[in-house]
Amino acid sequence: MVITLLDYGAGNVRSVRNAIRKLGCSVRDVQSPDDILTAEKLIFPGVGSFGLVMNRLRESGYIAPLRQRIAENKPFLGICVALQALYEGSEESPGVAGLGIIPGQIVRFAVKDLAVPQIGWNGIKLVKQSPLLDDYHNEKLYFVHSYHAQIAAETKDWTLALTDYGREFVSAVEKGNVTAFQFHPEKSGAAGLRILARYLETSSETIRVSTPAVFPPDKTKIAKRIIACLDVRSNDHGDLVVTKGDQYDVRHEGEVRNLGKPVELAKRYYEEGADEVTFLNITGFRDFPLADQPMMEVLEKASENVFVPLTIGGGIREFTDSANKSYSALDVASAYFRAGADKISIGSDAVYTVEEYLKSGKKTGKSSIEQISIVYGAQAVVVSVDPRRVYVASPAETSHAVLQTVFPGPKGEQYCWYQCTVKGGREGRDLDVVQLVTTCEELGAGEILLNCIDRDGTNSGFDLELINMVKKAVSIPVIASSGAGNAAHFIDVFCKTGTDAALAAGIFHRQEVAIGEVKEAVRSAGIEIR
Repeated sequence: MVITLLDYGAGNVRSVRNAIRKLGCSVRDVQSPDDILTAEKLIFPGVGSFGLVMNRLRESGYIAPLRQRIAENKPFLGICVALQALYEGSEESPGVAGLGIIPGQIVRFAVKDLAVPQIGWNGIKLVKQSPLLDDYHNEKLYFVHSYHAQIAAETKDWTLALTDYGREFVSAVEKGNVTAFQFHPEKSGAAGLRILARYLETSSETIRVSTPAVFPPDKTKIAKRIIACLDVRSNDHGDLVVTKGDQYDVRHEGEVRNLGKPVELAKRYYEEGADEVTFLNITGFRDFPLADQPMMEVLEKASENVFVPLTIGGGIREFTDSANKSYSALDVASAYFRAGADKISIGSDAVYTVEEYLKSGKKTGKSSIEQISIVYGAQAVVVSVDPRRVYVASPAETSHAVLQTVFPGPKGEQYCWYQCTVKGGREGRDLDVVQLVTTCEELGAGEILLNCIDRDGTNSGFDLELINMVKKAVSIPVIASSGAGNAAHFIDVFCKTGTDAALAAGIFHRQEVAIGEVKEAVRSAGIEIR
């Protein structure tokens, strides 16, 4: 079967394309409005902000044929923002009209004690039967969004499934042959691929729903995420390898540590149960990231067999190439999205952006964080923070955010602040971690990847003091990184901090601890896990 994909040029649709091919179907793209009407089966992967999606559809002349296709009850599957596009409008983009198929407005999460965006693995509760969800057995599915559809009496005939995140929201809709999911089946591992396969296999005859589904009364719960991180760089022979440093030094006896090939390792971690895979590009030729074809190829090849979220970081900033052609950070990010990335991680450029913002107090709209967030949504922007401890005898010695530590400094200091660094930790700045993360959230970042130079490569456990400090300062998700040495360290970080996810690299690369072992230990400790 040939599946028609509504690719309107925004974000990562490669994963949907790869999932369809993995399931044995071929893909063709919509080339004209008529293709929307004539497609045997249409998939609409909503990638980007609500306003971007609707404006692209309007500019391409796709609004009317989409409405007509839905009115004619032809097979249609919408993903993520595509579900939201079925409604009349969204708080994300005031004044921008949706398709108006379902009455009501999409609203932002307003939840106490939970991070927004919701990023991670949650469940669904079926309200009615659907052939697409016959194989669903209360597994976790991948969500990434700040806005949601509300439960309402006037939309009851559309509601297919509900999910809890502070409050109940509509996580799937269906009427006849028209279905849309807030979650990403193409990023939900084996469970998501089974759901997608059902859409590909189901007859295009009208789906008749008559019997309500019976679902457990318990609330769904978002899982804590276990993330595998791959530091990728070229070695002295020019090959791309996965490496790992000791406090950011990746060389051993003069050679770059070679812990494996990035595509092969990513596939292995996916099969072992990693909830996400992160690539941090630390190679020397990232000065011209759009010429960085080997890293683009890593993403493209990894996304063929890895059906969980992929994050890419390293060199995401504006630059001018050797031919004196200028590129914006958005240009760079867009290229990585098209290569298969779901999220972009920004490091040193975020530090420079915050320094400039603190001088002027004004947003420019030109920073990498702002540009990417405006187009693709906050959930697509991760800020990777590389802080190190600076000990002080008294809080009065510094104007930076200080904490009292249980780990005294070299001279017995009882206090410290966390200095932000750039250039892979090689250069410190007069900026503390709280200043950085709070400003990045204000500028539009949707997640913090919190490293710790002092713990990197030590296997001594996560810096719980740092994590608690940052988690209390922001309302967006935080990923704890640096220091994991065994499964117990993951239990500690989830039980003793509010972190949303925990990331490790070296212990997974060297097979000192398996991802499955970590997940089983965390699950046995009573922590919600996929």
